[in-house]
Amino acid sequence: MLFAIFGIIATFGPAIYYEIGFKIGEWRGISFQVADNSSKTITTVGFGDILAGPKEQILSPIDTEFSIFIGKIGANARIFPNADAANPNDFLPILKKGVAHAKGTVFPGMRGNIYLFAHSTDNFWDIGRYNAIFYLIKNLVPQDEIVIFFQDKRYNYIVSGSKIVESTDVSYITQAQTGKEQLILQTCWPPGTTWKRLLVFAKPK
Repeated sequence: MLFAIFGIIATFGPAIYYEIGFKIGEWRGISFQVADNSSKTITTVGFGDILAGPKEQILSPIDTEFSIFIGKIGANARIFPNADAANPNDFLPILKKGVAHAKGTVFPGMRGNIYLFAHSTDNFWDIGRYNAIFYLIKNLVPQDEIVIFFQDKRYNYIVSGSKIVESTDVSYITQAQTGKEQLILQTCWPPGTTWKRLLVFAKPK
């Protein structure tokens, strides 16, 4: 019984942690803005910042070479390029550090699909935004903004929709070369499982 309870907490604890933080932030009216890279500001947000910090919080890009910023959920993470999405030995170490860019997909400013994926949650003893960075993307709706920094240039996107697909669906990776630029964020669904995948789509602003 205790082992089963421990397993449930380890799986869903981080999801509850981030959900509570998000709801408190909404209730307090907190907004996150990305600063230019010359500003001396913080790069991550802790639970204390959400509970008692200022209502407008300015975050510096974590890495202007390649990173993602999602103001609605306070996400700010480094992106690691060209991860082989078919090889766990390649992408799992990356997902412990940040967000993976799928090998074979394009980069910001190019026509085609920019495919980024990350863990939805991790064990509670590893709790940290770096390994649960995409858990809250389920709260993104059309017209929400996403910022990508790539090679010291800023790219702005707006969310256009989302869908849940089978875990075996790799069509958005293999069909990367399309006529228009599209950003796709992927995480596991439901959080803490590997049953399906949640995809969030965005287009250049």
